[in-house]
Amino acid sequence: MAYDMYQEVILQHYRSPKNFGPLDGADRVGEESNPLCGDHITVRLKLDAAHQKIDAVRFEGDGCAISVASASMLTERLAGLPLSDAERLTRDDVLQQLGIPLSPARLKCALTGFVALGRALHPEPSAAAT
Repeated sequence: MAYDMYQEVILQHYRSPKNFGPLDGADRVGEESNPLCGDHITVRLKLDAAHQKIDAVRFEGDGCAISVASASMLTERLAGLPLSDAERLTRDDVLQQLGIPLSPARLKCALTGFVALGRALHPEPSAAAT
């Protein structure tokens, strides 16, 4: 059954997440926490010299299987992507990649890495800049 296959893929990404760990010299950083289950994900991006493409992406943090697997899958999709394409990713893209139905509480888990990515792509101006 396809559902079982997706569950196995999620467990593989949870046990051995792709692109997990620090990224020295990151140009962009975004974080998100999910207080409902304790998930915390930090996404780091290193951009090309023209700041048009994602040269490297890594994530750190911990959380439930859905949260970690979703962030792992997302980082696989981002490596080498033009920033404009990364900015067009939607929550539905992330949820479709997981491939399983999720309860409302688990939706937040699945989107923790995506929200962190959004914060990395669109950093808030620092207070010093105002």
